[in-house]
Amino acid sequence: MNKSAIIAVAALTLCSCVRQGGSAPKEEINDSTTPLHLLKADYKTPYGALSVDSVKADIDRVFAYISEVTPAKMTDGKVNQGTYRLTSYEWGVMYDALLDATAITGDQKYADYVSDRIGFLAREAEAYKGDLKEDGQMRQVKNPLTLDDAGAMAGAWMRAAMADSCLEVDSVIERYWHIVETAPVHLPDGVIARNRPHYEAVWLDDMFMALPAMAVRGEYANDPRQLDSAADIAVGFIKRMWMPGKNIFRHGYIEGASHQPSMAWGRANGWAILTLSQLLDYLPTDHPRRAELLGIFQKHASSLADLQGIDGFWHQLLDRPETYEETSATAIFAYSIAHGINQGWLDPVTFGPVAQLAWEAVSSKINDRGEVEGVCVGTGMGFDPAYYAYRPVSVKAAHGYGPTIWAGAEMIRLLNTQYPYMNDSAIHYYTVDPEADVPLFSLDSNGKATEVLH
Repeated sequence: MNKSAIIAVAALTLCSCVRQGGSAPKEEINDSTTPLHLLKADYKTPYGALSVDSVKADIDRVFAYISEVTPAKMTDGKVNQGTYRLTSYEWGVMYDALLDATAITGDQKYADYVSDRIGFLAREAEAYKGDLKEDGQMRQVKNPLTLDDAGAMAGAWMRAAMADSCLEVDSVIERYWHIVETAPVHLPDGVIARNRPHYEAVWLDDMFMALPAMAVRGEYANDPRQLDSAADIAVGFIKRMWMPGKNIFRHGYIEGASHQPSMAWGRANGWAILTLSQLLDYLPTDHPRRAELLGIFQKHASSLADLQGIDGFWHQLLDRPETYEETSATAIFAYSIAHGINQGWLDPVTFGPVAQLAWEAVSSKINDRGEVEGVCVGTGMGFDPAYYAYRPVSVKAAHGYGPTIWAGAEMIRLLNTQYPYMNDSAIHYYTVDPEADVPLFSLDSNGKATEVLH
């Protein structure tokens, strides 16, 4: 019997069973029997309702991990190595993130960690008599040499000192601040450069390494000139690094070169928008640079929204979707976009879902231990896509931890002020609670839900 005959016999048998009282086939799912648009999609990244409790649980899992693996103690006369350095610029980001997490959630344990760790470092630095060549972390506290050593730490330590008057850290802050003022190479307009990998090379990362600390210094030392200088230098960075056709930043720039590289590295773009958001937090509404910096922040956020991948991540090179999805940049963008909404700089209706999807992407990379996966390791300046595309990732790369806690805290703030609902299976953010209890609704003139019949 050939295949066609077998199929025909099977069909006759099925019909006979039905005629003789056998089990009737299940009702077909079609557009007449089922609202197909409400069928559940098979998302890779969680998609749907997001609660403050779930975000807080993610933050706490990361916090429990970093608290365990970064003890504040001396071992054999040196700062205990731990898994991550308490003195690195990445941990400056961590301290900033934890201070904000306490302010947003009211959970004092985050700020206590900051006071405990930097208080420990300040006390031990004062008493330390050993060879700094034998203790890299102590060297960074007692004898910082570079902007990487000092910039993020200066800003975080000043913020910590203003938050906790019991901390005795002024001497360390002044050492850090001296490096911020004197160590970097400055171009004629004040923009910060390095003489590597080429002479007068401008790194986008250095926006973050110096300018937020300058803004904080304005408040800490009652010196508004620091904020003015930070805003001016930011404009100089934008002049060189902003790519108007793409509305994103290049990572590297060589002063005087006839052709500039256009590698839009994700994390460097993260440092840039994070810097802009922090400057905007400090700039008065009538500051002469504010409108320009706010405009770039908004253009950058809009372009980032367009470049977000379907699972919530951004790619290692933002405009090269063939490069891998990278977690630290995604976390920084989640924070910056959520912060922009919370500060009134971005529209919650159109940017809220972008921030939430980004947070869900980051959350999916927090493993059971609290480690953050998918984070690119430290990265220098390159002029070709292969360099960035094949940079390794590691859960031991410290760059992902502070941004993840920062993003989660800012998402909690967003969820406490906006009203996300699922409407017709999509996430939508509302500025007024629609009080919806149906899966598909319209809004009346008061912003309240009215059921859609179908």
